[in-house]
Amino acid sequence: MSEYADEKWNCEYCTYQNFAASKRCTLCRAPKQLQYINEAERVGDIYKMAPCSLVTQDLPQRQGSPKKVATSRLYDPDAKWSCEKCTYLNWPRSHKCTQCLSPKSDGATVSSMKPLSINVNIEERAISCGSPNRLSPRISPQSPSEAKAANNDRNRPKAGTSRGGAVKWSCQACTYENWPKANKCSLCGTVRDKNFVEALGACSNSRETLSNRKPSRHSPPGPSRKQEYIEGATASANMQDSNIEAGESRIKQIRNKMHEIDWLWLGACQGVVEGDIHSVESYLTIGGDPARQITQDEMLLLGRKSAFEVGYTLVHLAIRFKREDILAILLTSTDVPSKAIKRMPSHVSPDIAAELRREISASLRQRKGDFPCYFVAECATFSLPADIEDLPAPIQKQLYDELLDQDVQKELEVEEPVINWSVELTERYGSRLYALWNRTAGDCLLDSVLQATWGIFDRDNSLRRALADTLNEGAITFFPRWKEYESMQAQSLHFSLAESQWQEDWAVLLSLASQPGAALEQLHIFALAHILRRPVIVYGVKFVKSFRGETIGYARFQGVYLPILWEQSFCWKSPIALGYTRGHFSALVPMDTDCGASMGAGANLQGQGEEQVAYLPLMDSEGKLLPVHFLTGSELNREEIMLREWMDVIVTDGGLLVAQQKLTKNNALVSHMMETWLDRYRRLSHAIQTSHTVAPPSSPVLSSDGETDDE
Repeated sequence: MSEYADEKWNCEYCTYQNFAASKRCTLCRAPKQLQYINEAERVGDIYKMAPCSLVTQDLPQRQGSPKKVATSRLYDPDAKWSCEKCTYLNWPRSHKCTQCLSPKSDGATVSSMKPLSINVNIEERAISCGSPNRLSPRISPQSPSEAKAANNDRNRPKAGTSRGGAVKWSCQACTYENWPKANKCSLCGTVRDKNFVEALGACSNSRETLSNRKPSRHSPPGPSRKQEYIEGATASANMQDSNIEAGESRIKQIRNKMHEIDWLWLGACQGVVEGDIHSVESYLTIGGDPARQITQDEMLLLGRKSAFEVGYTLVHLAIRFKREDILAILLTSTDVPSKAIKRMPSHVSPDIAAELRREISASLRQRKGDFPCYFVAECATFSLPADIEDLPAPIQKQLYDELLDQDVQKELEVEEPVINWSVELTERYGSRLYALWNRTAGDCLLDSVLQATWGIFDRDNSLRRALADTLNEGAITFFPRWKEYESMQAQSLHFSLAESQWQEDWAVLLSLASQPGAALEQLHIFALAHILRRPVIVYGVKFVKSFRGETIGYARFQGVYLPILWEQSFCWKSPIALGYTRGHFSALVPMDTDCGASMGAGANLQGQGEEQVAYLPLMDSEGKLLPVHFLTGSELNREEIMLREWMDVIVTDGGLLVAQQKLTKNNALVSHMMETWLDRYRRLSHAIQTSHTVAPPSSPVLSSDGETDDE
């Protein structure tokens, strides 16, 4: 190892200090020129290690200056010049900055370098930061608080100044630097602190005072900070004005490219937010896509960032603003566009339907005594208006497609002869039953009950609450009869249940009754018959089949449910009819006929005056009596007698045992709702008669809950 292994030499080009053994500069790879002069200079100052031969070889001779003086100044550290761009200290011989390659200017200042010191106790007055060519020596902090203060002092001059010279203000909430003219934070919207304005004025005055002082050789004179602030604020205002003009120009360009369907699309978006169903209907009627998404250009036209977002569809908006009626329309038209979209009377007049629900909820009463069951105070039976028969055939077809559940109608009429199988009842007595469409989200039983009575849906779950409270508070009456009936059914299948299992099954039934959307069982139909105070007849399939048509179970819902826990004088004898298919209930309603008709639903076989009557069969297509559910052992084999006691039962000329359903006069609200619903089809009929052409019916856009016949 050489005795000069620790010696270093300065590179002529980049001033990097290299070890003596290096032949080239480690940083810039420049070749080493000459050896050190002697050991005494080597041991002395590090800045005197440059070789004299190199100094004298290429150094230009100045007239009147000795060579020795020029040589010493060339490598004197105090004679370095500071770059105006990056403040890097370069050797006097360099004509360009070694760091950023900026050319040396004539006014480049000479740095006064001082030897570094590791003594932390050295106190030195900080040099003003007004000139970028001066270095500010850092004083080592003695405590964490001093370190934080020193760090804030170093960052403060940079944080408040923008590129244009205007002083920005920092948001107190998110520390974002905003333009001086902004009154709110551009990032988070926080209101600007008023104290900052006063501090900004004081800062501007102090800077103006400093700018009026005589400039030193390190800080050339320049415009005052106040003037820079004013210029920056003006520039910001001009920029905002130009942005506004550009935005208006952009909006005009977008509007010029808009078509009629695009304007209807924007109107539909605003209609969802404001709850205007007609604007959505107008958009969908002309073939608008419900799955269309809002674009960035359309956001400019809508102008409400709080309500709309890029990528939103009408469905997103309906969910966000809880527009259930509009959501039903959109889901139906989106999921199954090829199927007929449902238009129910309760959705054509949502305000009337809501008022009806309030009336029903207010009419619910609870019986005092040992049987605390809820009950309704009024008997109502829903039927289709006879004016439907006066519409042209194409309009009738459209109406039935939009009102009925055609899949249920087909399954109960064609696949299995469950309803309308008697020509005597359908033709002679005019008692054809129609399956109304309703929701399939687990509330179909409650919906079908209210549809068969009032023509509306149980959207506010008032009937479900009454059902749950009835079973919970009247459990002492319902539970023994339910247990005895289910025990007889279990014995017929040769199995039995333990008492704990009975309790668990009963708890499940109570839980299902109180959960919106939960599927209901036979017990719930039995309880609803007591709430309605009238019999409920269910016409259903005998077997439950899969979507492939395979039989997967036995359906026990078909039959008659009598309110036998009430006194007979407290109940009405006019029943309602429901249909059951594949785990789904539907309301089965008849159609009114003219009072002057000699036969049909208006026939008065029992001397009832002008009261209209529909006839519901109490026998199946094979001539067997429909089962009566939840009878005890003592009541078995008395089914026909009990049917005659709880309903007005007659036998037709063809030998069919039927129950009379009294079609009472509709409630005023129900009549108004049906007239509003039927007016649309009358207008379509009038348009067809005016044009003398039968055009295919237009696609409707209203739905009861966004589901189709397939579902």
